[in-house]
Formats: sequence, C-alpha cells, structure tokens
Amino acid sequence: MTDRRTDGDRHRVKIEPYDQPAGGWGSMKSLLRHLKRNGRMIDGPAILAKQNKPDGFSCVSCAWAKPAKPHVAEFCENGAKATLWELTDKRTTPEFFARHTVSELLGWSDFDLEAEGRLTHPMRYDAATDRYVETDWQSAFAAIGAELKRLRAVDPKSVVFYASGRASLETSYAYSLLARMFGNNNLPDSSNMCHESTSVGLKAAIGVPVGTVLLEDFERTDCIFFFGQNVGANSPRMLHNLQEASERGVPIVSFNPLRERGLEAFVNPQRPLQLATNRPTRISSNYYQLRAGGDIAAIAGMAKALMEMDRAEPSAGVIDHPFLKEHTAGADEWLSWLDGLDWADIEANSALSRGDLTEAARIYASARSAILIYGMGLTQHRLGVDNVRMIANLALMRGNIGRPGAGLCPVRGHSNVQGQRTVGIADRPDLVPLDRLATQYGFEPPRERGLDTVSACEGVIDGSVKAFIGLGGNFVRAVPDRSRIEPAWRNLDLSVQIATKLNRAHLITGRASYLLPCLGRTEIDRQATGEQVVTIEDSLTSIHASRGQEEPASEHLLAEMSIVVGMARATLEPNPRLDWDAWAADYGLVRDAIEATYPDQFADYNRRMFTPGGFPRPLPARKREWDTKTGKANFAVPSALDASFAAGSGDDVFRLMTLRSNDQFNTTVYGYRDRFRGIEGTRDVVLMNSADIAALGLAADETIALEAATDDGVDRQLPGLRVVAYDIPRGCVGAYYPEANVLVPLSQRAEESHVPAAKSVPVRIRSLRQH
Repeated sequence: MTDRRTDGDRHRVKIEPYDQPAGGWGSMKSLLRHLKRNGRMIDGPAILAKQNKPDGFSCVSCAWAKPAKPHVAEFCENGAKATLWELTDKRTTPEFFARHTVSELLGWSDFDLEAEGRLTHPMRYDAATDRYVETDWQSAFAAIGAELKRLRAVDPKSVVFYASGRASLETSYAYSLLARMFGNNNLPDSSNMCHESTSVGLKAAIGVPVGTVLLEDFERTDCIFFFGQNVGANSPRMLHNLQEASERGVPIVSFNPLRERGLEAFVNPQRPLQLATNRPTRISSNYYQLRAGGDIAAIAGMAKALMEMDRAEPSAGVIDHPFLKEHTAGADEWLSWLDGLDWADIEANSALSRGDLTEAARIYASARSAILIYGMGLTQHRLGVDNVRMIANLALMRGNIGRPGAGLCPVRGHSNVQGQRTVGIADRPDLVPLDRLATQYGFEPPRERGLDTVSACEGVIDGSVKAFIGLGGNFVRAVPDRSRIEPAWRNLDLSVQIATKLNRAHLITGRASYLLPCLGRTEIDRQATGEQVVTIEDSLTSIHASRGQEEPASEHLLAEMSIVVGMARATLEPNPRLDWDAWAADYGLVRDAIEATYPDQFADYNRRMFTPGGFPRPLPARKREWDTKTGKANFAVPSALDASFAAGSGDDVFRLMTLRSNDQFNTTVYGYRDRFRGIEGTRDVVLMNSADIAALGLAADETIALEAATDDGVDRQLPGLRVVAYDIPRGCVGAYYPEANVLVPLSQRAEESHVPAAKSVPVRIRSLRQH
C-alpha cells in the first residue's frame, strides 16, 4: 500500500521507550498539532469547549460517561482528534474523484484517504471509468430503492443493514424499522466485533446485557480492577475518575499483557500546578502482565485464593455467603470447580504466580465495594463469553453487584454502539419487542434470526448476501479475513455507504455502489421544524442529548435520518401508521415512537434527555433483581482455563494481539505517532519480547512477516513488519489493527457470541532475511 503521509506526518521512523505519563504536555502538544493540521487553530478551542457538555455535542469517539458537572474541558486528547478530524477545513469533492480512479485510491493508506477531508456530494461508482461520479439525492434514492425492491421480491434475507456505533438513537431506531419492514433481522453492528461477548455473557449471568455501574459509583468505590482495557488510548476521560480514586487511596489493580501508560501514571492537563511540575498521579497500584488468553486462569486463581481465605477464617466474610444463598444459583458447582483446580495449571495458563494472584485476591477481599472494569482484551477470544462470565463470578463471590461503589463495568468503544442495541439494532429477534412493533406499526416483523457481522461476511463470500447498506463505519477494513472478503465484495449487486469521510470500504465496490455523505454530530442539523437534537447512550447506560454547533461542511449533505428516510420511502410501500417525512422533520416524534416501543426504558424521553449527566436506563440488576431463567444471578464454570485459539499450538506459534495506536480510533488513523509506545513514523511493526527475539535468532529492527497458523488452505500473511523489542509476555506479539486483520480467519471467533478472536490470534514468525 502506498503511504503518502501528508500533512506533516512524513518524518523519519523513530522508536524509543516512552517514560512520560498519560495526559500532560504530550497531550497538549498533540492537541495543538491537530488543531493546526485541521485548520482550526483560531476557533477550535471554542468548539471543543462545547464537547460533552449538556448544551453541546457528544463526542463521536469513545462512549465514556459525561458528568453532570463537567470539567472546563470535558474532552480528552483522542476525543479532540475525533472532533477536529470531523471539523477539518479540507473537502473531498467531485473534482477529487474526477482526478483519481478507485484503483489508484486503493493504494492510499487509511490515513491519507480520510485526510482528504469531508465528503461533499452524493456519489455513484461508474465502472466504465473506474471513478465515483456525482449524482443527486433523488436519483440515488430512486436507484437504491429500485434495486432493494428487486432483491426483496427475490429474497429479503439477501440484504444486510449494518450500523456502526456513531449513529444516534433516533436514526438507529428508524434504520432498524427499515430493515424489519424490508423483511429481515440482518442488523449486524460494531458490537458484533467487540462487546457481543458482554451482551451474551452478562445477560446469562445477571439478566442484563450491559454493565451495572453508574458514574457516581467511582466516588464511592473502595477498589477498582482492570482486565484487558487500555484506558489511556480508548477512554481517556475515565482517567479523571481514576485519578480522584487514586488520590483517595483506592487501590487500582490492572491485569493486562502490555504495560500501558494510561494504566500507570497520569498528569491532568486541567491542573496547572501538576502540569507545570509534571508530577504524575499513580494509577495502578498493582500491575500484573498476564499472557494473552490467560484471564480465565488469572480470575480463577484469584477466586481460588478467596475461597482458601474464606475457609481459613470463616468469620471474616471473604465470600458473601448470605448474598450467594439469597441471590445466586450455581455457587456450589463453582466452588467445587475451584476446589479441583491445580495451582500449577493456573500459573501455567495465566503466566502469573500463585503469590501474585493471592496478593490481588487479598486486595479484593479487603474492599467493601469494588468495580470490575474490562474491555475487548476479554471479549475478543475464543472463550470471550467465558471470560465475561468469570468477571461476573468474581463480582458475585463478594456481592459486588447492586450496591453503591460496586459493579461490573464493560467499557464500550464507539460512542453510541450500546445505545443502538437498546433501540433495536440487533440480529437476534429475542432482544427486540417485536409484538409491540407489530401493534405500533401494523406489520408482521420477521421472527427469524438475522445475520451478525461474521455470518454477514460468510454470506458475502458464499454469495447469499447480495446487497450491503452501511450506516457509517469502515466495514471491509474492520472485519477479519480481508483477503477473502475484498474479492467477494465485488460480486455484490449493491453497496451503499453512508459516511462523512472517504475510507477503504468505499473503494471495494459492488456492481452498483453509492457513497452518501451525511452531517457529522458536531454540525447543526436543520430540518423543517427547526434545528434538531439527537441522543446517545454512554457506556454506563445513561442517555444524553447532543446538539450540533457548527455549520455543515457542505450544503449538499443530508442528516443520517434524512438518508434513512429517503431509502425507506424509495423502497417500502406507504404505511398509514408511520409518517417517514414527519420523522425527518422532527426528531421529537421519533423519540415519542421510541418511548412507545420501550416505555420502561424511555419514560418521559423528550423532557429527560437534557438531564445533566444524562438519565440512566433502569436495570433490574442494579436493584438485585435478576431477569434470568433461574430468577437469580448465575455462576458459570468455564470450559477451559485458556481462552485462546493458540492453546496447545506448539512452541513456534505466537499469540498475536491486535492493538490500537494512541493516534487512532477504531479504523480511523489520525497520524503516525503512537506516543505511549514510543513508535513514530510507522505502523508496520511487531512488538516482541526480547527473549523471544533472541530465541528465534532475530534482531531488533529486523523485518519479518507474520503468518496465520491455520490449516484451512488459505494463505494469510502480513509482511514487512519491523521487530520492536517490547515489554510483552513471552509467546505473545502485538501488531496494529486494522492492518493485522488479514491474519484473523472468520472461523476464529468467540463461541456463543461470534466476536472475532483478535486478541490472541495464532501466528508464526517468518524471517525475511536474505540467505
């Protein structure tokens, strides 16, 4: 892939250890660089001052909660990058597409494609010239609608309606109705690629598919545990909550294969004295670098240590037996399983010592209330659901659900990915009140399970999927098995992409392809009834209003809602109970409809959406009411101690963890400075333990290739990676996402949830040294 590296990112490769804290002057310098790059040095600070404020707009990157009393700057370094990336003064116009063929653009890097700026006009792919050409909205909707009608008459299940995490609750609700009225539940979303293991695991364990913590619990907790979540890169605003907890003396215990700067130390840029002195706040009091895929074993070790402490001193209440008796099922089986575990097996599978795990258990046992935080480092494994159930088990042992300062806290990625599921973006019909929709809109919703992300990809490959509608995202780049997906994608009859910027997914075209540019969340959304407000749900299940502040990047853009309505009107027969045009004109009507469908979750929606700090959705588990088959919270015994596909693969097979840079969010690459890991000027690296480098006869800075350790006949390789010695457990390696997705087979996915297992991919290392 040609790497143009525009906008000052053309600099020499520099790789050296980074010993500075998260935040601090590093964040300040990064912010200034991105203000300048995007042409917002003058007005940018005033725009950012509105980010995540009650009267402003919600960040388009992470989903971390927004406090009722926000900080002066309620944005982080990565959130500022996301906002400035959207508000850039650069434009990708029809003239740009006239100058460049799609084949040429496919050679550009992810960074360079998006760095061209905001899309300005609806575009249609012209195969004869291999270019996108300008079209008008009505022609685009008419052509898309005609093709969708044709496919619906043949097989309505052949069309996929994908949603990324950026769309509002209002648009997501309308989009899910479009899919179901079309005739399927093919509503995969970015949850399928990250936290579906949470949705499956927590629903079975505690009766709700989301976490139980509210922001106020961080002020009351006595202990915080992290598992597989990199706060510094993925949810930096949480560092404020962690800093305050640390300063109260709250132990923060982290389990993570890599030592991440955000989990170690933080300098708050909004504290002038701390910024001036560069004296960081300690974040993690204890840090355990377990092997990728070893979380089940590590948690089992902690749990076994708790059981041993409880037996040694029954009166200490290490295990909350009254809670177990009243509120849980399966506790006896769980404790019996722990009894039968051998410490040698626990140590071998976790790569941690009994002493370390006992130490962590003692910290947990001494805390009255504890918050257990986790991320994709747990969910993206073969046994990702078991990982989640293990976290729940650990919480249940001490009754750490349903009381102040305690609970489970899965940290979602994209800013409304959790909310989309709340309002109907789901391939599983049991997650949606279909009977209520049938009554509300006078149609019979499909009852058959739809396609999730992985099965949608399989449908593209085998030809059963004929069309793909993408509400945001960079689907082809984000999914596994890229070498198989991209050629198959070109056989689609229709590919429609709703987006703000150009990305690689738009360049893998079907027989008919449309690029539909939409307003960003930061922009004023003017409709027939006036300026509109949208809503989103954060990671802690609170609903927030978001109001755009800036003029649209182009007069030719449409709101996401208007695009969904345009496709619905062109595709579906009129429905006397649903006035699509009225919805496009007034989003308050959509919120009324959401409230009618989900009355228990969205009572008094239009009034409450402006509540400072958001209004939390009611969750039975917070009141120790368990909406499960047993009527109680359920313990579960895992199927193995090792969650990885690499388990038992041999000494020559390494466990690849796909990583995000400090200079990216999901597939969006903002630049080539992964400051926290000390890597600048390149993304073509593989992080390795120095002992593994020596054992393989390699040298730091040597160029190697990674090969997927699969036996399905598909050649999956990622060549040209520079070896970087790094503090990473032996047998594990790290490489950047999405580039490393080519090494992840679709077949390597989490059992039950189908999440791609991208955190411990079995790979081999091949030297490219000339002999």
